[in-house]
Amino acid sequence: MYTDSSGKRLDLFCQVIDNFGDAGVCWRLARQLAGEYGFRVRLWIDKPEVLQKICPEILPDRVEQKVSGVSVMLWPEAFPFFLPDDIPDVVIEGFGARLPESYVRRMAERLHAPVWINLEYLSAESWVGESHLMASPQSWIPLTKYFYFPGFAGNTGGLIREAGLFDERDAWQTDSSGIARFLPTEMADGAKRPLLVSLFCYPDAPVFSLFDLFGQCGHEIVCLVPEGVATDVLVSFMQRPAQAGTQFRKGTLTVRILPMVPQADYDRLLWSCDLNFVRGEDSFVRAQWAARPFVWHIYPQEDDAHRVKLDAFLDCYLAGLPAAHAETVRHFWYAWNGVGEMCCDDENGEKFLEILPSLKQYGRDWAKKLALHADLASGLVRFINTLR
Repeated sequence: MYTDSSGKRLDLFCQVIDNFGDAGVCWRLARQLAGEYGFRVRLWIDKPEVLQKICPEILPDRVEQKVSGVSVMLWPEAFPFFLPDDIPDVVIEGFGARLPESYVRRMAERLHAPVWINLEYLSAESWVGESHLMASPQSWIPLTKYFYFPGFAGNTGGLIREAGLFDERDAWQTDSSGIARFLPTEMADGAKRPLLVSLFCYPDAPVFSLFDLFGQCGHEIVCLVPEGVATDVLVSFMQRPAQAGTQFRKGTLTVRILPMVPQADYDRLLWSCDLNFVRGEDSFVRAQWAARPFVWHIYPQEDDAHRVKLDAFLDCYLAGLPAAHAETVRHFWYAWNGVGEMCCDDENGEKFLEILPSLKQYGRDWAKKLALHADLASGLVRFINTLR
């Protein structure tokens, strides 16, 4: 651990675009840089009410507050005036968030210019490694910005992974009492536990088709859905409001609506489930650390640009699976992402459920493989210290 970062000041800027994804990644990183590396972190966020959904301690109407060792600052449209001495040692743009011009000009006036980093979106594409840590001298001001790319290979910035995460996960997964809290009372003490599934997706996911598959597959399945996810589909499916605490059964499927929970509890939800449907970036990474089978709903982009990122990750992720299993997973992921159709009578859906035990062991091996690379925060700190 790079202890010489203790006391350095760091500003992390977050503009909420992908709702919980942007806020989730920035909040995890801010807490880790403060808690594990001793940075004095200010997180500037334009929509603190979104952050409150995953961190209930946040008060969305506060201009400034300190939570979990991080100073959480409202990023207003009219940004406050700063003196050069107010500028910290490190400035990070979360996902290319455009910094206020007045702030950047004060950065240039500082006696020692801060390390300026653009934290990019996660991708498994091959060009990421070539672009990681690339310097970008600015033409309009005497500053240099560096691009930091998270990724899955050793020549990238790695993934967010807190110290002790695997130990905490393993302890949770060996304690059946924790997992039982997510089951309906009548199923918690049964001889055969139902398949536990979490569902976090964008509104265009084929949720109806998935529920048809789950309701007719011959397996008892409990699907856990955070409140506010796929609301219109859930209301139509259950014929009742999709509020936290609502439960509905159809065929072999039981749907339970859960309240939005803090990030630590969401991790435990992923650790508890036999299959996790996740979306965007934050939950996507956490599902991989959960060491369980998962399905990714990638953020849709114009002209199907997201397909390239989807295929790049699948090529990477499926490389160690037997060919038949890899084909089944790819087909299922494609259908979930609108490439083809997901139908309850499509035998590939049943095949996917049948290979879950194999995918479970594969998920644990995959997490170990990823953990051979440095985590994102430690890589960031190492890079910062080479420039300061």
